[in-house]
Amino acid sequence: MAWEWTRLCSGHFGSDGKLLALVSVVAVILGHAMPMAGMALIAVAALTVPWVGRWSDRSPLWMVAGTFYIGVPALSLVWLRGLGSDTVFWLLLVVWATDIGAYAAGRTIGGPKLMPSVSPKKTWAGLLGGMGSAAAVGAIVGFVDGFSPAVLAALSALLAVVAQAGDLAESWVKRHFGVKDSSAIIPGHGGVLDRLDGLLAASPVVAMLCLALGGGLSQWR
Repeated sequence: MAWEWTRLCSGHFGSDGKLLALVSVVAVILGHAMPMAGMALIAVAALTVPWVGRWSDRSPLWMVAGTFYIGVPALSLVWLRGLGSDTVFWLLLVVWATDIGAYAAGRTIGGPKLMPSVSPKKTWAGLLGGMGSAAAVGAIVGFVDGFSPAVLAALSALLAVVAQAGDLAESWVKRHFGVKDSSAIIPGHGGVLDRLDGLLAASPVVAMLCLALGGGLSQWR
């Protein structure tokens, strides 16, 4: 992800991208036992990563954004795994269901575009389809895990909106820099950022939800 983001924003993978990659890996290692140290490292890196690269006509502030965009979700996922695998599996299932439901509804129903200037293929029907699919997954997980299916369905539907917003945000960045995909590292699918954009947006939100509720999914009963 660091490689793709740096090439996207600066045109080459230089010392700033390598430092971003290193910081992200160390933050992930710290994520389970010392998550606050990982967050502090990301914050410090956001102030240092942009200034170790060579920039011409592009703002180094893109690397500030990239440090948080990559580091915080990666740290969140590792921390969430420490709360129990059920929370991570629920998050993954919701994001996958959102993508599948949005694609199916958008292709089948069509209709008004969601944000045509950013992503010309996304529709309001797709958004609602993604929310419906995510809600269904949430209800099933809630039933299996002993949590209120209605509440978890509602939370999953809201999380689907967050995931779709992450998808649109990454599309906006690519459109800003005039590229179709973040890379071609995954044949036929683009780059890693293209595949994980929804998860990158949703994982910090789930982490904050777990902080607010005092634990992972198994503690929400």
